[in-house]
Amino acid sequence: MERITIDHVARKAGVSKSTVSAVINAKGSVRPATKDHILEVMKELNFRPRGVARNLKNSSLDKAIAIITKDLYYPFYTAIASGAKDFARDKGYALILASSDSNQEYEKNLSHFFSMKDIKGTIICPVLEGTAEIEHLFKLKMLNYPFVLLEEISGIQANVVTIDNIKAIKKAVKYLMEIGHKKIVHFAGPPHDSHAQERMEGFRYAFSESTSVFDKDMIVPIGSQYESAYSSTIDYFKKRTVDQYPTAIVCFNDHQALAVMSALRELNISVPGDISIVGIDDIYYSKNYPVPLTTIRAPQYEIGRRAAEILIRNTESPRLLPVEKVVLETEFIIRESTRVLTD
Repeated sequence: MERITIDHVARKAGVSKSTVSAVINAKGSVRPATKDHILEVMKELNFRPRGVARNLKNSSLDKAIAIITKDLYYPFYTAIASGAKDFARDKGYALILASSDSNQEYEKNLSHFFSMKDIKGTIICPVLEGTAEIEHLFKLKMLNYPFVLLEEISGIQANVVTIDNIKAIKKAVKYLMEIGHKKIVHFAGPPHDSHAQERMEGFRYAFSESTSVFDKDMIVPIGSQYESAYSSTIDYFKKRTVDQYPTAIVCFNDHQALAVMSALRELNISVPGDISIVGIDDIYYSKNYPVPLTTIRAPQYEIGRRAAEILIRNTESPRLLPVEKVVLETEFIIRESTRVLTD
């Protein structure tokens, strides 16, 4: 099918190409009646001018950055995007939100698409799949395309905004030990997720700094998706007798913690009567779980703001800036999902 061009519009409207161009570019040199006529012809021919977004003069946002999350529906990423959006808007930028659905190939395609379009830079929550290469990130660096990662990746010098996962998990495990728990396990997230690796490391460190003995069986990978975490929790407890149950579980994140709680309820295991649960993130509805969740609060909104700040600073700089790594502090929030052991 032939592509409709400005020539077709000019001929159909009986005007010059420069007049059509003036209408497209919102110049005030065209009489209102002629402008209305040309717009009607454009509509009739279904003509879409290239770069039309640049001509929407009523918008104060003529620049854009993007963010690629792993899951649009998880409130942790929603809050980060909200912080990035607010900072970007204050600086005259729009924010485009996309999700990789935890698929590295889709992340690569999105980052390539944004770098080829007029998107000034991208915030990326990277997906690591086993030994999969991060070639697309090296290509972005080669192109001098600005980006900020929300997880640190070994082997690449890039701007990063993250939290201290090791310190956060150590804080949670230490609290559980202080209130009498000795049989503590960590339900880990995806094995190649850098945050999951750091949280496992923090769990091990907590034991190395105490008199309790760490055993590798205390770390149980069950994934972060609700369905897999739920079924893995059911399997874990069905393979054990009551005296083999842990008294406390530190979960990979709040979403996983909800799946674990649901599975325990199905098994008639009480939270926190039989088992205490700790999550990570403090997503906005974790306090409304069936049992309000004790969790590690990550400054999600601030993560987004700081990432957008670094990104925009790099997009606007006339020279290459030094790489920045920002590690934000977390806060331990105690709710009803944990209890003191008295015996």
